[in-house]
Amino acid sequence: MRLDGKTALVTGGGQGIGRAIARALAAEGAHVAVLDIARERAERVAGEVAALGVKGVPLVADLTRDTEVQRAVAQALRDLGHLDVLVNNAGWDRMQLFLESDAETWDRIIALNFRAVLTTCRAVLPHMVDRRAGRVVNVASDAGRVGSTGEAVYAGTKGAVIAFSKTLAREVARSGVTVNVVCPGLTETPLLDGMRAESPRNAKVIEAVTRAIPLGRVATPEDIAGAVVYFASPAADYVTGQTLSVSGGLTMV
Repeated sequence: MRLDGKTALVTGGGQGIGRAIARALAAEGAHVAVLDIARERAERVAGEVAALGVKGVPLVADLTRDTEVQRAVAQALRDLGHLDVLVNNAGWDRMQLFLESDAETWDRIIALNFRAVLTTCRAVLPHMVDRRAGRVVNVASDAGRVGSTGEAVYAGTKGAVIAFSKTLAREVARSGVTVNVVCPGLTETPLLDGMRAESPRNAKVIEAVTRAIPLGRVATPEDIAGAVVYFASPAADYVTGQTLSVSGGLTMV
């Protein structure tokens, strides 16, 4: 699934799943713009990308601020010349029962997990449509497909990403752009570590879900990255509007 000479922008690329995606795309020959809210993380991963023999571009932006997203996309286009692949990976959650949550938490989850996807797509897609080529891969979650205890608002945003992506895929298909979704299950990331540490109840829920995974383990970020590379590759030329679960068999619907 070589991507020699292709260019990609990965949001939330400074750690966890985003870092694995950036590195996996680079390993297949793509030049990668690594966008993160933390400059040091973006620069570190861009350096790791460059060490694989391709161009790594660090970008810094708060994805909840439209002007910062537009500025980052403009910089990616200047530095890479064009964008073949957009990976909307950045996300955030706080694991708590809905009746224990508050509007401030809802707003943050919605802003980063859904509205930021709209903003980034709106900034990048005109370029892809003009070129009549492009791949959008949105990272949602199995929580958005089947629900998840303690993640009601998060699941809602991820379900929205799935529905948005299917509609967008229909709208841009005749322009040569595909839009697909990768839905991770539990994945070992700094976010998951934080959820475990936040409360004993969270830790017990995560442990119970882990025991229920047929393949017997939580995903690694690299497991998720492989699915993203597939959708970005020539192997998926005729695939659009699809949702791929990467959950070790936890969900099979």
